Amino acid sequence: MTAPARDRDPGLQPERTRLAWRRTTLASTVAALFAAKASLRDGTPTGIVLGALSCAIWLGFLAVAHRRIRTLADARADGPAALSARHGTTAALCTVALAVCAAVLVL
Repeated sequence: MTAPARDRDPGLQPERTRLAWRRTTLASTVAALFAAKASLRDGTPTGIVLGALSCAIWLGFLAVAHRRIRTLADARADGPAALSARHGTTAALCTVALAVCAAVLVL
């Protein structure tokens, strides 16, 4: 005998995804703040440029994340629109670039 099928709540998955985007944005913010702090402490022109670059990358990620969070919050009953390849690639590249900038500043 099979177990009875449970009705799936379509609102839970977009909510979890929206919360994951918020957590990732928070982690990105912390990394950008640490990079800015390290660049100000370092004081070299290279450090200052990397700190400014980290802030610009963070702003790019923030724009993509905010757009996705807003899309997930405004989703209709049939579910939110899929994340476009361009936005997904931008978010991934911003995350990697921010990590590299922060690592260079720390080392």
